[in-house]
Amino acid sequence: MSVLVGRPAPDFTAAAVLGNGEIVDSFTLSEAIKGKKAVIFFYPLDFTFVCPSELIAFDKRYEEFTKRGCEVIGVSIDSQFTHNAWRKTPINQGGIGEVKYTMVADVKHEVCQAYDVEHPEAGVAFRGSFLIDAEGMVRHQVVNDLPLGRNIDEMLRMVDALNFHEEHGEVCPAGWQEGKAGMSANPEGVAKFLSEEADKL
Repeated sequence: MSVLVGRPAPDFTAAAVLGNGEIVDSFTLSEAIKGKKAVIFFYPLDFTFVCPSELIAFDKRYEEFTKRGCEVIGVSIDSQFTHNAWRKTPINQGGIGEVKYTMVADVKHEVCQAYDVEHPEAGVAFRGSFLIDAEGMVRHQVVNDLPLGRNIDEMLRMVDALNFHEEHGEVCPAGWQEGKAGMSANPEGVAKFLSEEADKL
């Protein structure tokens, strides 16, 4: 499996359902996120089991992502019409409701292959998540096996960490949270941080 961190995020154009419910034939990643951060997350299939919990969790935190300057985009191998039907299905009937982010239809499997998250036997995407910076570079990725649901709050933490690093130039130590101390990336910075914070690690 490829590591995309430090590389440009693979661009793509595909059909999609936008967050306002509009179905489009040509959603292009680079145009949609130009100058903004983005989280692209892959999931196996609509109308399945772990997936709705993840998509609803992303939707519940959508405003938290956007206020951090970060778009959210979901991708699976289902068609845009299946995405739309799932959005129209009530949550108490296994649907996801009208989520506020774009859902991309990767029916040709080109996107999940470009991000190297296609399951080798099942032919669906693993639960891959990618954080892309405003320059289009992948800065964080994590890939879960099919039975293992993601922690969406951890992705928010990574967005916070990237924003902190870009704003202050400091690096983010283990378990860093918004409002906590960063670290200067030099021997003095490490010594200072550890002398003050090691007991909390």
